[in-house]
Amino acid sequence: MPRACDKIRFKIMLDNTMRIIDANLNRTGEGLRLLEEISRLILNDAGLTQQLKRLRHDILRNDMAFHQQLLQARDADEDVGANLEVTGEEKTHSLPTVIVANAKRVQESLRTLEELTKLPGMSPELNSKKFQRARFELYTIEQRLVAKLLRKDKLERLRGLYVVVDKGALEGRDPVETALETIRGGASVIQLRDKVSKRQDVISVARSLKALCTKENVLFIVNDHLDVALESDADGLHVGQEDLPVKAARKWLPQDKLLGVSVETVEQAIAAAADGADHLGVGAVFPTASKAKTPVVGLERLQQIKRTVSLPLVAIGGINKDNAAGVIAAGAAAVAVISAVLGAISPEDATRQIIERLEASSVEK
Repeated sequence: MPRACDKIRFKIMLDNTMRIIDANLNRTGEGLRLLEEISRLILNDAGLTQQLKRLRHDILRNDMAFHQQLLQARDADEDVGANLEVTGEEKTHSLPTVIVANAKRVQESLRTLEELTKLPGMSPELNSKKFQRARFELYTIEQRLVAKLLRKDKLERLRGLYVVVDKGALEGRDPVETALETIRGGASVIQLRDKVSKRQDVISVARSLKALCTKENVLFIVNDHLDVALESDADGLHVGQEDLPVKAARKWLPQDKLLGVSVETVEQAIAAAADGADHLGVGAVFPTASKAKTPVVGLERLQQIKRTVSLPLVAIGGINKDNAAGVIAAGAAAVAVISAVLGAISPEDATRQIIERLEASSVEK
């Protein structure tokens, strides 16, 4: 008799455990599917979408006999926690908070599954190591999803005319006043490029430019100097092939900051995208006095890079009011200029003329 009672108690324990496992598998699938849809339809990230889809299928793929066992254990009508609400639960949702909430939900479910499947009598379909691996993989996926979403808004603003406020090209003009003129003319992005001044002076100018750009609702990017970008709370950092490695820059930049990388070849573009770049600076598209030693890549190379990587492209080098529209037509999201604007008597008028050409070209399409 005691032996029969033990079997009954074990059967009841196993059924109740299977009920918990069923609930957590369902919760895991629901959360992963939401993250997958955000990756696919909002971020348009094929790699993350595929990773999440594979993860979901690996966790939920079970044979029919085991699935029937889970269904038998299910008792949704008697679930006392179905309608419970906790005071202070997050009510205001943004996409980043939705990602974090669902990632945590899945991670907690995976940990529950990991522990319960170590109990005796569990089906061989349930492998605690599989759930552990999935949990750790999701930690990294969550980080990448949040980072990409936080930068998505900034990337969508990376359009039109991108003015590089270069210390050497200013010829004594005030960088902040010159930037303001170009913004009044229609510039959507300002980049500070200063390779000659003392670092503290660069930081001071960067802070002033950041304040201006925030007020005027344009992006502010710092060229080369990670410390200046951090100190000024710039919207992003741009590095060249000989500067700070892309992986290191991505590691040290806050998640919401853009990272641009200069490239000349398709191979460099692929590597920069793989290492964490958000957008690419492609050039020189035309011969340029600003960087006389820079190889000219031409519009064909720009188009090749556009076909190869999905990142927004900022074309630079020899761009002016006469050729800017053609560069956009070739696939650039934005055109970056230095001398075409900073070398003009009125940077505001020069900027406006380029913008007018771009807008006219857009209307013609």
